[in-house]
Amino acid sequence: MSDPFTKLFAQMLAQSQEMARAWNPALEHFDMRALEKMVPIMPADMLEMWFGKTFNREGLDAKTRLLLTIGAITVQGALAEPQLRLTIRQALSAGATKREIAETIYQMSMFGGLPAMQKALEIAQSVYAEEDEE
Repeated sequence: MSDPFTKLFAQMLAQSQEMARAWNPALEHFDMRALEKMVPIMPADMLEMWFGKTFNREGLDAKTRLLLTIGAITVQGALAEPQLRLTIRQALSAGATKREIAETIYQMSMFGGLPAMQKALEIAQSVYAEEDEE
């Protein structure tokens, strides 16, 4: 990254943090990982609505929809880490294997690039490690 870009990015980040504090001071110390611990996977009715038969009665099963979602989030890069962690846990719960999740992430390297793939694999590994601990 160029020095002017780095400065601009830091300035934008500082401004967004200031806006969050002004909007809701409690957001300054908000920890998404704490929220993940309270709600590690989606409630069954929400899962059914988004990934089940509500939107597509004769379409894809929940596992396939979740793998597609993992692919889409992977292409976004590191912008959606909490959402990727949640979706990986949900996919495991829906019967996806670690291999299927990894293959989905590998496939996205062509669309999101190697850095996005690497970041998603690191996130998946951390989710697997947490699952193994439990």
